[in-house]
Amino acid sequence: MAAVAIALADNPCNSGAVFTNLTRQTMSRIERDFFARDPEDQKAFLEQTWCNDCMEADLGMTDPVEYELDDVIYVEGKCAKCGAVSVTEIADDETDGEWEDE
Repeated sequence: MAAVAIALADNPCNSGAVFTNLTRQTMSRIERDFFARDPEDQKAFLEQTWCNDCMEADLGMTDPVEYELDDVIYVEGKCAKCGAVSVTEIADDETDGEWEDE
């Protein structure tokens, strides 16, 4: 599996903006065990990160929590440099690089 760092914190949808005439079904968050992963994968996910606050790549992540939301797997933790929330989307090898237009 490949790690793909995404910028959720800067997403205007996360700022509390209100949208009218928009219906979205959201599945519940399903907790997963990050530490059940292969140690090599754990290391890659914790090193290959992006911090929106530092605006730098590969600073590292601490306190990882893995979960699934809307059929997408995420690893969320804290930037090892500044402590800001860092979220990595885990891309499936079969679909990595294939993006759907919305």
